[in-house]
Amino acid sequence: MEARAVVFVNKNEITVRDVEVPEPGARDVVIDVAHSWISIGTESSFLRGERISGETPYREDGPWPFPQVAGYQKVGRVTQVGELVDHVKLGDLVFATVSKVDGMYFDFAGHINPAVTDCSQVWKLPGDGRGAVAYAGAVLAQVGYNCGIRPPVEPGDIAVVIGDGLVGHWAAQTLAHRDAQVYLLGHRAERLAFASAGGYAVPIDGVDVAVDEIQRGRSGNRKVAIVVDTVGHLETFRKLQPLMKRDSHLVSAGYLGEQGFIDIQTLREQEITLHTPSGWTESRIDATIAAIREGWLMTEPLITHRFAAEDAAQAWALITSKGSPCLGVVLDWDMR
Repeated sequence: MEARAVVFVNKNEITVRDVEVPEPGARDVVIDVAHSWISIGTESSFLRGERISGETPYREDGPWPFPQVAGYQKVGRVTQVGELVDHVKLGDLVFATVSKVDGMYFDFAGHINPAVTDCSQVWKLPGDGRGAVAYAGAVLAQVGYNCGIRPPVEPGDIAVVIGDGLVGHWAAQTLAHRDAQVYLLGHRAERLAFASAGGYAVPIDGVDVAVDEIQRGRSGNRKVAIVVDTVGHLETFRKLQPLMKRDSHLVSAGYLGEQGFIDIQTLREQEITLHTPSGWTESRIDATIAAIREGWLMTEPLITHRFAAEDAAQAWALITSKGSPCLGVVLDWDMR
């Protein structure tokens, strides 16, 4: 069976071409993909040849992880179901994570159509009138949700989210939904503007500015209760650490490669709890889809660019350009 896919042929080399996929089995769902959502941070790291798995960096003596089909999230209509599948049927609108592919370094694929997908990685979407594209980034939205749901929150707790990418925005939205007072720390004015427009975080440009502004803005001399690092920058956390209260929380979700060393003893005096969320689970995808349906986890407003899937190389040229304006980038597969 053949499918069309976005293939990372080699380091910084992209094409869209036909690939081989396994014939559907008893547990598989075949999906006619409408939209797939690019995970800019993770996929860029793979494109640069920095990883051989989600959490394992490439090393000089390791395998070269190409070619590969990029991505891990999409939405579309069910066109075929295996005999053991009972939670979706033909014609259902669904969200799916990784699908099957042959002949690549990885045997799983994201940006691929049609998508032959194990039923455990397929969710029926609610018929709430919301556009399907709102759910196309549900894995990445789940990462932000996971960051924001991990630490306990008392109403008014100060939370600082490091990173103005999608995960940072969704972590900020989740913390704000739980009644935290959220600061979103980044360096891109156009990205930070989404936080103020959405009303879920105070945007701050630069860590030194953040330290000053948080100190000025604290009422009753309250200290920071939560720091969420979505970009993998421990130096920024260390600058914020003196502002953190006793029994506070660090959520580390950014990819650190081989630089992820932290001295536990430096956390002990403040009794800072370290959370290390990674990947996705069925229950968290369920909760994320529900949050999107309820409207407080906002996805569509963060889409800045859309491309026809055949133009994926152009999308990546823009994503990887200096000063790229991209935040949420979607590939549209059905252009009829």
